[in-house]
Amino acid sequence: MIIIELDIFNNSIPSIEYFIYRNNTSDWKIEPSQMDFIDITYVVGGRANYIINDQEILVKDGDLLCIPKNSFRSAESPSAGLFECFATNFCMYIIMDGKEVNPPLPLISNIGIHYDIIDQYKKLNEDWLRRSPGYIMRMRARFMLILQHFFEMLIYDVDTHRFDSRIKIAIRYMTDRYAEPITLSSVAEVVKLSPVYFGVLFKKETGLVFSDYLTKIRLNQAEYMIKTGKGNVTEVAQKCGFKDVFYFSRLFKKHKGTNPSTMKI
Repeated sequence: MIIIELDIFNNSIPSIEYFIYRNNTSDWKIEPSQMDFIDITYVVGGRANYIINDQEILVKDGDLLCIPKNSFRSAESPSAGLFECFATNFCMYIIMDGKEVNPPLPLISNIGIHYDIIDQYKKLNEDWLRRSPGYIMRMRARFMLILQHFFEMLIYDVDTHRFDSRIKIAIRYMTDRYAEPITLSSVAEVVKLSPVYFGVLFKKETGLVFSDYLTKIRLNQAEYMIKTGKGNVTEVAQKCGFKDVFYFSRLFKKHKGTNPSTMKI
């Protein structure tokens, strides 16, 4: 079910109805109402009491709320302290047919405080308040990056934004030079680590061994090239770093579920 919803999300865009950076006193509240939008709220300070579809939820700093459209919602700050959060009200539409979807995120999660996400939200807030030409497109792009970050943490269970800087450099090197005969040792040299330590660190950060990650990059590029008619199977295999076309075909079928020679353009 999650896989289907993720495929839908990958082909959807958000329409932002309202955005606010809340830095509220103890008398703040949201009156009970039914929402005609999705509400994603990232709490970065203080606490608040929410009631969502009759469920009482105490949110605190580091919590992420994803309240589906048509939910009944109310909220208020407790008597002590401030409540600080970024809240986005939006609808999500499938690009091809315009149908609405809800992101498959949990109602509440604690993701902790991420300053890179807060920085994106602050830029989103600036765009919302300034509303300079093109701000809608800019806000949509920023919000999509924020959503993608949430998906990595809560759905994909990997946070590329927190990768070790040396692993980020290594991945960029691999994506730039996937057609070349690169090896773990050669990439380890680029990031100035011993091959053994680099291999351990790469697996720890990405969840895959170096060779499997490189194969994934190469096969993804090969799939794109075949689908867009960038060459026959032999040519594509060579352009993507595979010297043996038969080995390439076996790998392709194993990971993509079909033979590259029968894939439709």
